[in-house]
Amino acid sequence: MDSSELIKKVRKIEIRTKALSQQIFSGQYHSAFKGLGMVFREVRQYDYGDDVRFIDWNVTARFHQPYVKIFEEERELTVMLLIDVSASNLFGTRAATKADLITELAAVLSFSAIHNNDKVGVILFSDKVEKFIPPKKGRSHILCIIRELLAYEPTSVRTNVGEALRYLTNAIKKKCTAFLISDFLNSDFEKPLKIAANKHDLVALHILDKGEINLPDLGLIEMADAETGKRYLADTSNRKLRLVHQKWWEDTFQNNNVLFKKAGVDVAHLYTDVDYVPQLIALFQKRA
Repeated sequence: MDSSELIKKVRKIEIRTKALSQQIFSGQYHSAFKGLGMVFREVRQYDYGDDVRFIDWNVTARFHQPYVKIFEEERELTVMLLIDVSASNLFGTRAATKADLITELAAVLSFSAIHNNDKVGVILFSDKVEKFIPPKKGRSHILCIIRELLAYEPTSVRTNVGEALRYLTNAIKKKCTAFLISDFLNSDFEKPLKIAANKHDLVALHILDKGEINLPDLGLIEMADAETGKRYLADTSNRKLRLVHQKWWEDTFQNNNVLFKKAGVDVAHLYTDVDYVPQLIALFQKRA
């Protein structure tokens, strides 16, 4: 895509997702996240009724009268987007590809973050970390993120969710809110998921296309695995073959749900042909 076409697409996404970010969060953005904490502001002399748990014993000893620590709510969050750019996300049989939906979700979350004066960073990953965009504020930063998502060409077609989670754990020292956005066809990430979820407030957005769940009865067709390049002939008129495929997909889906539940990670399942706004609203209302 040339630069003029890219600019048009970025602008189109900005217009649509800015409005959606307001619709989804409705002014209760911060309450949806567990990443908020209390930060130290100052000490002052103890007043009757102050919580004795907040007495600063070092200052009290120095001045020979009680002083308490005063805290205030931490208003600024860091939002990290872990975005799967592997080849399986180029798949789409309905209104859009999975990659299209991922780009729009990333834009919605990013505009919601900057509207609340938060920083946004991005980790693009395949079976390795492809690109790290450090957290920053501002509209121009968000537009750069959208341009990257539209134009970036990954160096690998495969997926390794665990690598992205390990990178998040090591690179982001302070607790953040992290959105892990993937189709999760790679399911070997239980340990890094638990570690990342213990350190950060982690939310999984599972991207799906109904065409990958049930094989259509189209007779003998050539199929290709986008991540391995392997091609093979499949007789989709064979009911047993269709049932085996469906069973594999259901097992993968359920196994991932078990992993998320064990790690305490909230998850939303978002389909390429279904309006994702109600599902995101329900997810964030439940968290709030």
